[in-house]
Amino acid sequence: MTAAPKMRNIGPKSAAWLRQVGLRTHQDIAAIGTVEAFMRVKRAGFKPTLNLLYAIEGALLDCHWQEISDERRQELILAAEAATALLPAPRNKPAAAPVHTTMHAEERHEDASPYDGGAAAHDDDDGSGGDEPRDDQDGEERHD
Repeated sequence: MTAAPKMRNIGPKSAAWLRQVGLRTHQDIAAIGTVEAFMRVKRAGFKPTLNLLYAIEGALLDCHWQEISDERRQELILAAEAATALLPAPRNKPAAAPVHTTMHAEERHEDASPYDGGAAAHDDDDGSGGDEPRDDQDGEERHD
């Protein structure tokens, strides 16, 4: 099977989304229109942004998506919002919440050897403040 020709403004991720909802060619999208193509992607569970809406419109008009007039963009947004309002509420899915990353402090073990990859292997602080001389392995004093 040969690949459909690349559509203007449609990158690989957007093209994959459109393919997954059965829209493979310019003709497929033209037959249903910009907003319906966008809504099919949205109904499939993907999270498209308004950039996809503008990209689809630009692909149909054969122009760069940034060349779409502000008036037309507003029309597209209103139509997409109206179509989104008609979508059923998600079933058995909690509302998305912000994601938080928890960083755990590295544990320090006093008995860890610097050669076993333990915490002491990365610990340059001997508690002396760094300015105090330390004994070297052969008993000589050294300064770090």
